[in-house]
Amino acid sequence: MTTLTPPLMPEGASAPARADAGLRPRPRRLRRTAALRRMLRETTLDPSQFIYPLFVAEGRGVREPIAPMPGQYQLSTDALPAQAAELRALGVPAVLLFGLPSSKDAEGSQAYAGDGVVQRAVATLKDADPDLVVITDVCLCEYTDHGHCGLIGPAGDVLNDPSVELIARTALSHAQAGADIVAPSDMMDGRVGAIRALLDEEGFAETPVLAYAAKFASAFYGPFREAADSAPAFGDRRSYQMDPANAREAMREIDLDIEEGADLVMVKPALAYLDLIRAARDRTDLPVVAYNVSGEYAMIKAAAANGWLDERAVTLETLTGIRRAGADLIISYHAKEVARWLREP
Repeated sequence: MTTLTPPLMPEGASAPARADAGLRPRPRRLRRTAALRRMLRETTLDPSQFIYPLFVAEGRGVREPIAPMPGQYQLSTDALPAQAAELRALGVPAVLLFGLPSSKDAEGSQAYAGDGVVQRAVATLKDADPDLVVITDVCLCEYTDHGHCGLIGPAGDVLNDPSVELIARTALSHAQAGADIVAPSDMMDGRVGAIRALLDEEGFAETPVLAYAAKFASAFYGPFREAADSAPAFGDRRSYQMDPANAREAMREIDLDIEEGADLVMVKPALAYLDLIRAARDRTDLPVVAYNVSGEYAMIKAAAANGWLDERAVTLETLTGIRRAGADLIISYHAKEVARWLREP
């Protein structure tokens, strides 16, 4: 018996109509108009999902552009009320503060000083807008003269336990200044538990901890280190930040921070780690935060400035991808722009 093979159809030709074709799902029907696409969109962006980073400097009248991060500035505390008002008008509910002290030392003492730059910034923002959610980055790297996230031992290594004590003191000083959430980013072992214990002991049991739970030793941080003046004076941070190749270890870090009392967990960076955002979302019911970091921001800005990409379209697509991966909240330097774009038709 001869089997007849139907002739190949020319490229682009339509398949023969079938009697039951109208009964089968045709996904394109639901993409036909803009109104249908909006109504059926599975993942949405809203200004309420964003946290806007701010770099706070000593002095008055400071508005210093950050060269590799167009549109971002180092600002003095007197500029912060205007930032709070702008964010309120845009519907962005939260900021993440990074401090640039006037002096640094080996112990990073300005990190936990009661009158430190971040502590004053917290008070200024809460006075300007009590409803603004003020999150503080808790680390020593911006305050140490060596640029590392903890104390340095005689052999040049970062000492874990003594560093944790100072990091907990820093978190407490931020809470005392009025911070709504403290966010340890140092990646020292045990710091979430130490912070939680000290906050509880000192009457701040209701202050949440946002743990930089899976923070990788990434090449995407370059622009941030210029913005925060926090590049290490020697070596690198690979002995305490995570190896980008390790996914299972990232899940262990998340589990440990949750066990120690974290209220929210973060994956940083975002774009090269979407699989880990998804894994974190599947692993815990706690809020998952993704940090859309400085290098990710700078790449889009540079490509747009050269006319290589549509900045608005690429930014919205990027942030939608981060949300689709499972992030509840996104820390992003694009937050203001996105909030404006989302208001437009």
